[in-house]
Amino acid sequence: MNKSELIDAIAAQADISKAAAGRALDGALEAVKGALQKGELVTLVGFGTFYVGKRAARNGRNPRTGKTIKIAAASLPKFRAGKSLKEAVQG
Repeated sequence: MNKSELIDAIAAQADISKAAAGRALDGALEAVKGALQKGELVTLVGFGTFYVGKRAARNGRNPRTGKTIKIAAASLPKFRAGKSLKEAVQG
């Protein structure tokens, strides 16, 4: 499912226009992004939790040359599925 298909599904479920559904989806995504930038958790009960994970600095290897390189530490967005979502997917 891509973004336009998701907007269509939201519009049908909420009985609103596609334009309004698009604005609502964009607003929700921006709110999640803003919270993650602040280092906050975004918990949607039954669906899951978005959070910022930390990856430590480490040594890697350049596959082309075989030389060892340093890979910097990074902060990454992550998602942990909630119980309802897990049960829905498992069938």
